[in-house]
Amino acid sequence: MGVISTDNNEIKLYFHSESSIGKQIQAYVLASERKILTIDISKTTVTGTQWTELAKGLGVPVSGLINKEHPDFTQHYDKRVDLDADDWLKILDKNPIVLSKPIAIIGKKYVQLESPSDFIKYIEPDSKSIH
Repeated sequence: MGVISTDNNEIKLYFHSESSIGKQIQAYVLASERKILTIDISKTTVTGTQWTELAKGLGVPVSGLINKEHPDFTQHYDKRVDLDADDWLKILDKNPIVLSKPIAIIGKKYVQLESPSDFIKYIEPDSKSIH
């Protein structure tokens, strides 16, 4: 059992409030009729165990959570850098802005969201507040 609880009636959103896509997706998630838990990673520390669980839920390595094109990443690393999982976790801990895309847990499904329309397609058709 993981450290992140899931609930079929709840949406968890991990996002960075200083990213424009994070703000946009947060607005769509908050408009949903489901129970919502937003985790703004600029204000809330996500543990290494939680990041690892998020990556596993998405089916990607921890490095797959990081935008290697982000200026805060490229300022310190070459985008082809080869690091171990602990080093990738340290990068997320020190610079959460490099999260590549907001992550939603919708029920028990983990998804990376590139746009608000990505979120809409994962919500059941009976959700009346989002069209």
